[in-house]
Amino acid sequence: MSSKTNSLSALALQKFKNDFWGVFSFWFIVCIGLISVFAYAIAPDNSQYANQMHLAIHSKKPGFKVQMLTISSAIKNEQNYFDKLFFGRKNTETEIPISSYKIEGNSLIYTEYASDGLVGVEKTLSFNPSQETKLITTKTFLFGTDKYGRDLLSRILVGARISFFIGFVAVFISLIIGVFMGSIAGYFGGKMDAFIMWIINVTWSIPTLLLVIAITLALGKGFWQVFIAVGLTMWVEVARVVRGQIISAKEMQYVTAAKALGFNNFRIITKHILPNIMAPVIVISAANFAAAILIESGLSFLGIGAQPPMASWGAMIKDHYNYIILGKPYLALIPGLCIMTLVMAFMLIGNALRDALDVKS
Repeated sequence: MSSKTNSLSALALQKFKNDFWGVFSFWFIVCIGLISVFAYAIAPDNSQYANQMHLAIHSKKPGFKVQMLTISSAIKNEQNYFDKLFFGRKNTETEIPISSYKIEGNSLIYTEYASDGLVGVEKTLSFNPSQETKLITTKTFLFGTDKYGRDLLSRILVGARISFFIGFVAVFISLIIGVFMGSIAGYFGGKMDAFIMWIINVTWSIPTLLLVIAITLALGKGFWQVFIAVGLTMWVEVARVVRGQIISAKEMQYVTAAKALGFNNFRIITKHILPNIMAPVIVISAANFAAAILIESGLSFLGIGAQPPMASWGAMIKDHYNYIILGKPYLALIPGLCIMTLVMAFMLIGNALRDALDVKS
């Protein structure tokens, strides 16, 4: 006979597995995480930040195809494999969209692509006919191109990295500060509790976006500054939850027994109380993931988040929101849908964890 474990963690895991949307959201988030890490290996444009511009083919519809002439540079790309894989290829080649070409001897005569019914400029290039298939290819832009002629699909894939990892960094920072402050306030009480609660209430009273903007301007505009700023504004929710849970837990018999055995306060908090109150902290962390993604998107939309040419879903919406009334709404809707689905996935997994960790159900 197979014995079944009745531990709370095993029961919670079983309840979580039975929640379809929770499991689906978990694997969706795992897929987005893998895409974020290996974005440059998947993206059609694997240049750094997917920033290969072709102004002649700007704002093209999804599925747009064009012939592309690639002219090699004398500068050699000395990047190693891992640098290309995780940070993108340093662009040392010139790509030119062309509408037609012909070969005459060792010369390539091509016509540059021009939209709106215009005729492009005809140019001649020294050419080795044996390299025709290598230098002239047909490119398909599955999601179309943005207003700078960059591949929108590649920008979406690379932009997932910022939106995804800001959740991890922000939640990590908020957990460290929130658990520390909440533990001290809840366990020791008295003047320490009053002082920490005053800090929490002051921080809570300031609008989150305004506080993030102030911290970002103080630290400077950039990638990591946004991560730190968002994390420093999200710790108050964690601190309040931890404080409330510790106030209830410190009156339990196992805490009294630990004090009677002579354990110090640090051990009682870290080894006895915190492991027993982590369920609500895990749930609020899932909600904070979603909140961090939305805050970063808002900052990028305002122009103080990730800076160009770095790809960010919020910045992509900012660049193209006026195209909604110009007949090309997909340029803003696609990154908007990406933000919506990722946030919804974190909210669904948070709800699933709440139900799984509820000891009363």
